[in-house]
Amino acid sequence: MHKLGAPRRLSCKVMQAKPLDDLVALLDLEKIEENIFRGHSPKEHRLRVFGGQVAGQALVAAGRTVQVGTVHSLHAYFLRPGDPEIPILYLVDRIRDGKSFTTRRVVAIQRGEAIFNLSASFHKDEVGIEHQAPMPYAPAPTTLPTFKEKFAPFADRMGEWYSRPRPLDQRYVGEPTMFETSQPRPPRQQVWMRANGTLPDDPLLHACIIAYASDMTLLDSVMLPHNISWDKPGVMGASLDHAMWFHRKFRADEWFLYDQESPTASGSRGLARGEIFSEDGRLVISVVQEGLIRFNDPTKAQP
Repeated sequence: MHKLGAPRRLSCKVMQAKPLDDLVALLDLEKIEENIFRGHSPKEHRLRVFGGQVAGQALVAAGRTVQVGTVHSLHAYFLRPGDPEIPILYLVDRIRDGKSFTTRRVVAIQRGEAIFNLSASFHKDEVGIEHQAPMPYAPAPTTLPTFKEKFAPFADRMGEWYSRPRPLDQRYVGEPTMFETSQPRPPRQQVWMRANGTLPDDPLLHACIIAYASDMTLLDSVMLPHNISWDKPGVMGASLDHAMWFHRKFRADEWFLYDQESPTASGSRGLARGEIFSEDGRLVISVVQEGLIRFNDPTKAQP
């Protein structure tokens, strides 16, 4: 087994699910020079690169230059929309190699311009103090409907997005949060997730898949009090910045609860926070993201 972050290709031997195998391949960057990597986007007819993809790929690039330690935090800015039709170059700056902590900066480039910036810190395991907030209540994931079962009433509205194979198994707690309902709701939601298959024992790969997943539903919590959906005419949304802290060891192919809330929104920006718990109640990751929510046509966007 390769050590975390050692320069190498991620293993793509994923059992059970081809969509997950495709995600692992997506994160498997090509090294084209020392500290320079190249990534590609899936053929999904997106208008721009999914934020979780560029975050996951940037973390792969950073991790491949690290010899000791596992990622414990990352801070990122989404600077420009990425073009899914052309490759992305990831340039790694080896900021610091210390005895306990290693720091990397990664800039993602397209057409000579930065589209994304990531700072990541890696920490050598140590024994020390420990406490955590309790895990909130949520029904067991296996008692909840699958994604297709939950969103079957919206299948026509979702089109190809509903039917496409998914690398992550998502189980929403409560009513679907992607679409408006008859009444505004509190700015809070819970989603169980896990990789839809079995992953290799590579800590970097598990961290990158969690980074990918962390951008999938978090901003939905900002929309709930306003009863606005992403597909409503005139609504435009995008991630602005993203931060994660990795507290404890975890596996992305085991169930984790993504407990999310939005404490505030103003000036076309909304803040969302998430806590990721393992199924046995350990707080493994904390997430904070600010996103842009803009009404291009206010007469159409307002509920």
